[in-house]
Amino acid sequence: MAVLDILTLPDERLRRVAEPVTIFDEALRAFIADLEETRRSGPAAVGIAATQVDVLKRIVIVDVSGRKNTPNHGYLVLINPEIVHWEGYETAREGCLSVPDYTGNVIRATRIRLTANDPWGRPLELEMEGYEARAVQHEMDHLDGTLFVDRVVSRRTDLFRRKVYQKGGQPKGG
Repeated sequence: MAVLDILTLPDERLRRVAEPVTIFDEALRAFIADLEETRRSGPAAVGIAATQVDVLKRIVIVDVSGRKNTPNHGYLVLINPEIVHWEGYETAREGCLSVPDYTGNVIRATRIRLTANDPWGRPLELEMEGYEARAVQHEMDHLDGTLFVDRVVSRRTDLFRRKVYQKGGQPKGG
């Protein structure tokens, strides 16, 4: 497994739209292992999309199981995910590996139902809510070239410079 380079703003490659995955083979699963290693190497990263490492495939990984009192499905690899139903909305703070210097307030659906494939091509249908639903929506945005900074209501009042801590401390925020 390898830790891949993460694209960061203002890199225009983050704005490209990913293509559907059509071949579910060992090469795909090896890439997913590298993508997961990359996610784990990030500071408190709960998700990552293939486009963040310059691979234009519709693949996201999300795992919010480390967050206390958060309903979740555990570690998820979602290939070709599509939201088929959403309801409610809520504003909350988000951060991103590709936007390391900022966090921002973003409006997202509070509950979603989605379809996707697993790494072997088997179909999935999942319902999720709260923080897990937010994380999945955030990662799916990457597949369409959208970043959370594009969704903040006001860059003047809803975008915040991240604090940087000394001596290995973790940045504050999502």
